[in-house]
Amino acid sequence: MFRNILLAAIVASVSGCGAAYISPKVSDADGKVRIVDLNAQTVLAANRSTYAPKQIPAVFFQNAGGPSVGRGAGTLPSPTLDPQSRPDALQLRVPPAPPRTAYEIGVGDVLLLATRGSGSTVEELSGLLAAQNRRQGYTVQDDGAIAIPDVGRVGVAGLTLEEAEAALFQELLENQIDPSFSLEIAEFNSRRVSIGGAVGRPTVTPITLTELTLDEAIAAAGGIQTPDLDFASIRIYRDGSLYQIPLSEYLSRGDLQKTRLVAGDSVFVDTEYQLDRAQAYFAEQITLAQFRQQSRVQALNELQSEVNLRRAALNETRSNYQARLDLDAVGRDHVYLSGEVNKPGRFTLPFGRQATLADALYSEGGFETRTGNPGQIYVLRGSPDPRDFGAVTAWHLDARNAAKLTLATRMELRPNDIIFIAEQPVTRWNRVVTQITPSLINTISAATNN
Repeated sequence: MFRNILLAAIVASVSGCGAAYISPKVSDADGKVRIVDLNAQTVLAANRSTYAPKQIPAVFFQNAGGPSVGRGAGTLPSPTLDPQSRPDALQLRVPPAPPRTAYEIGVGDVLLLATRGSGSTVEELSGLLAAQNRRQGYTVQDDGAIAIPDVGRVGVAGLTLEEAEAALFQELLENQIDPSFSLEIAEFNSRRVSIGGAVGRPTVTPITLTELTLDEAIAAAGGIQTPDLDFASIRIYRDGSLYQIPLSEYLSRGDLQKTRLVAGDSVFVDTEYQLDRAQAYFAEQITLAQFRQQSRVQALNELQSEVNLRRAALNETRSNYQARLDLDAVGRDHVYLSGEVNKPGRFTLPFGRQATLADALYSEGGFETRTGNPGQIYVLRGSPDPRDFGAVTAWHLDARNAAKLTLATRMELRPNDIIFIAEQPVTRWNRVVTQITPSLINTISAATNN
């Protein structure tokens, strides 16, 4: 009797198992699904459809740098000259001889580039280098470079004339321009010496390729203008030290007249005996230098403030965009994962690059190897043409041979693709049994009670 009841319960339960569990699968039964096996050739066909990934906003590529803040140095302080009285004696203090070095090109110098005299060379250089009769110059700018048409900026500051010729020769070769040229310094503006005091015309004299000596500097300033040769002196301010040459000794000694000067020297011809007037002149030079330095520091501080404001604005814009991303308020492209995957849901296609089947699978945890069928991995892609009436292409990847997983790294995804992994046959049976078992127990229990 019990056997009959048990058999009847099993038959009743199994007869209803078709309604108890429905297993999803990919089928072309309705004629609208085209199943294509993935291989090296069909991957190329799948990737042939055009897709432009969404781009990160331009604000993420910008930086906070910008042009320097241009501002003038303002009004310079008034010179300070006070009446002086004579000291009792003058001592000879000669500055040390500087080392002999080649002239180094500096900011403000004007370089002259000249080509051979033939017209063909000028035409070949396309206006890059001036002809010898034009003598066009190029000024060394504040970044230490000269700007040459068709070549660009060439850094020459701190180089000797020979080194600058080599650098320019290389730039011309790299730009496929005939490097037949000559280079000379037309104007020397970077290294100078100031001369003041009892001279014909106080001036600033440049240091050129040849060394500048004390007698040449004084001659450039119009010579010494004082009848009192016995008590006048020449004072030289260099690197924080003050040197003194009595005028009487200067006129009698040729070696003192040939004292070599260096860039930044200040020469003052003093007809008074005390140092106050010379000190006032040198203090004026120092004050001017400090004033310009303070002006530069202030300009740099203003530039830093401007950069900080720009950086804050960029960070705020980026933060706002990131917040919109977090709230899903930005239009993005997605593909969807279904079936025996570890994490069903949607995978967002990245900015600025193509994503592959492998990216979507393994960035979301891969697929469940215990329940998923590696031979039934599909990328379902609907036709964008409405005339196809919902036609779907199922790109089928059979990964039972693990070597074919390399195709997943080459299969590009498109928006709204669906990645589906079917279940294994044993998984399907296990799920059927799992659903039947409670119903079977209830049926047997009810039959037994009756």
